[in-house]
Amino acid sequence: MRNAKQLLTAGVLALTLTSPLACRANTEKSEPTVLLANAKAHKPSKQYVKIALLLDTSNSMDGLINQAKAQLWDIVNEFTYARCGNDSRPSLQIALYEYGNDHLSSREGYIRQVIGFSSDLDEISEKLFSLTTNGGEEYCGQVINASLKQLNWGRNRGDLKMIFIAGNEPFTQGKLNYRDAAYQAKEKDVIVNTIFCGNYEQGISTQWKKGAELTGGDYMAIDHNRQIVHIDTPYDDIIIQLNSRLNNTYISYGYAGARKKQMQVAQDANAEALEEAVVVKRAVSKSSRLYNNSSWDLVDASEDEEFDVSKLKKDELPTALKGKSTAEIEKFIEEKKAERVQIQKQIQELNVKREAYIAKNQKEEAGELENAMISAIKAQAAKKNYNWQ
Repeated sequence: MRNAKQLLTAGVLALTLTSPLACRANTEKSEPTVLLANAKAHKPSKQYVKIALLLDTSNSMDGLINQAKAQLWDIVNEFTYARCGNDSRPSLQIALYEYGNDHLSSREGYIRQVIGFSSDLDEISEKLFSLTTNGGEEYCGQVINASLKQLNWGRNRGDLKMIFIAGNEPFTQGKLNYRDAAYQAKEKDVIVNTIFCGNYEQGISTQWKKGAELTGGDYMAIDHNRQIVHIDTPYDDIIIQLNSRLNNTYISYGYAGARKKQMQVAQDANAEALEEAVVVKRAVSKSSRLYNNSSWDLVDASEDEEFDVSKLKKDELPTALKGKSTAEIEKFIEEKKAERVQIQKQIQELNVKREAYIAKNQKEEAGELENAMISAIKAQAAKKNYNWQ
């Protein structure tokens, strides 16, 4: 489980950097968040942590995919506390690629972009759960190169830009030399971290370690089939109940909003299908600043100073708001906002107690993927003056 956490986390923060003040350099405007109609985008922070996860989905990788599904929320929760210097908190974006699967196009090198850089945590979760495994050819250099060319990494030298690639075949396979891909990564200020699913020495002999070293990244080897151990706590049931109440504070807008609200519930169900503890971790993520749904939820959208209730299309309002006056809609949104803040605060307070309980009773290390990624992320982030407080 740590390794799953580390894979996702490592993918977020590794990168060769310049000065320790780099996270204050802002050389380009951040892209606006997609907002719901008639409202301007919620203004993002000036700094980004951009993580591209490149996952081998060949036959032997079911364990890796399951670790990634379970550890997504651990990684998100870790980044809730990240700071750039002593002030701003960075926004987190995650992209996902799969490679090495015969179901994918041979013309594309058995590579597929599952989702580009996104801060929509429900959609990222949905895409992770959509992955299936099948035999195929694993071209590490080619998938790294594809992610570098297709994703918008930006030119802000203060952003943390990381690739986490995981697999178990030689890093040298394919027509595109991994050394050329590493050169392109350095040009874009992107750190490549490699996670070999197997024996540590075997990963070195098959060039996975070299693939990381060329960009200043970390090489890790994990047991991707290791059973993830979760610790149940006395606070889990309460957090899960609060999560259900939290969902009721979301006010969907329009057809897209209705679909997104359904997705929110569906991803709760996906987490529950893995294990109850994963539902708890997801609930903690949903109580954080990184879970923002301003593109479809009227409560999050109302945080923008230029949000105007009177400009909402009446026919796209949810049933609960149809026929209500502007003043009544504003009051409803404010009531839901206050309720949400209270519930999120309760979840966060309970999570502090939950983490203390786990620290006291944990006999085994956390998931391998989680540990690998978080260790790499924090070490590389420190070089850009990021810290956790």
